[in-house]
Amino acid sequence: MNRLVLIGNGFDLAHGLKTKYSDFIEWYWRKWNIRLKRSFNIREEDELCSFKLKDSFKFSGWHYTWEYQLGLSLLLNEDCDVLTIAKQNRELCDFIIKSPLFEKICIDNEKKWVDIEDIFYSLLKNSDNPKQLNDDLDIIKGKLVDYLNDIQNKQINPTILNPKIQKQILEPFNKADIALGSMKKWNEMLKSRMKFKDKDWDFLIEGYNHEKGIKHYSSRSVEDFIRAYGGDINFGEINQVDAISCPTYRLPDNIMLLNFNYTNTAEMYLPKVDKFSINHIHGTLSNPDSVIFGYGDERDDEYNVLMKKKDNEYLQHIKSFRYLEASNYRKMLSFVESAPYQLCIMGHSCGLSDRTLLATLFEHPNCVSIKPYYHKKDDGTDNYRELIQNIARNFKDPTLMRDRVVQKDRCEPLG
Repeated sequence: MNRLVLIGNGFDLAHGLKTKYSDFIEWYWRKWNIRLKRSFNIREEDELCSFKLKDSFKFSGWHYTWEYQLGLSLLLNEDCDVLTIAKQNRELCDFIIKSPLFEKICIDNEKKWVDIEDIFYSLLKNSDNPKQLNDDLDIIKGKLVDYLNDIQNKQINPTILNPKIQKQILEPFNKADIALGSMKKWNEMLKSRMKFKDKDWDFLIEGYNHEKGIKHYSSRSVEDFIRAYGGDINFGEINQVDAISCPTYRLPDNIMLLNFNYTNTAEMYLPKVDKFSINHIHGTLSNPDSVIFGYGDERDDEYNVLMKKKDNEYLQHIKSFRYLEASNYRKMLSFVESAPYQLCIMGHSCGLSDRTLLATLFEHPNCVSIKPYYHKKDDGTDNYRELIQNIARNFKDPTLMRDRVVQKDRCEPLG
């Protein structure tokens, strides 16, 4: 039995990384603030917006305007927010946001990344110029890659590894987390391990004793268990494996981290052995062309409308097509087809922009459990209910969803 772990943006946030959408937007405008302070030009612009001084200002650029026309001593006040002045003072300059997509996603900084993809898809469905919309999304994606590269190079290192998260990733299975409809698969796994030889146990344990000098798992503990309870246990009726302390018996055969982030934070968490793998399903910062950012809900009623338009520009950022440009999606399918698996959710919102992929994983016959690790907020509340509501939208069968999703009292916060 295997474990598949979905890694979303909440995973990076749990490590103190500023990877929220609002962090990215603040970074973008902060760069503009610096640019306008230092500029000696009348006009400054990039692909998304433009700032042009009014003709009534006689000085030849922004820097002179701040210093001499408006009397701002920029050298003495490095934190001076000239950007807000430029955006709001219509007598000072013409401020234009060129991209309708960027204008719309700038309205509310509390949006999440899934909301940005939702907005893109909403505009796409009603667009007469999908190429321009795609170009705008590519520009935003490029700036996001620049921003995250800065975070990855400066902030991601082994010192931010969270031992509790590592324990959550590597912990043994628990029967109470397995769906009732999957008990046959659970019992088959337990019975098959009764036939293990010493070399099989050694292979299973490899990599799990990751702490130096501490041996959590051993073939000796399994031998003691089998000796105590015998080699012919009726697992359908007896719960000894859960009742006694033999975690070695319940270790996952293989673990794959399915990383939806573009950063490499997740790579710190798995020992370098063959049974553990990391699948960067949405690409990596080291290869910007591999980065997938768009929409992936083929169940949406209007998706077929886009398909019938016979204009491929409408499909440029549909995730299903991007998945076929690399081997990551096929590796994921191979993993879930190979054996029963528990699906753990760490920091992924399970929103509709990934519904095609998530539905494949949630509804697959080999999925025996869906365990969400929720976010606990500073005020004591958490997002467990919101998370399972999002999970439910990826199911066609609500009864199957209720059986597979682990109840809250058996879940815990991430990290």
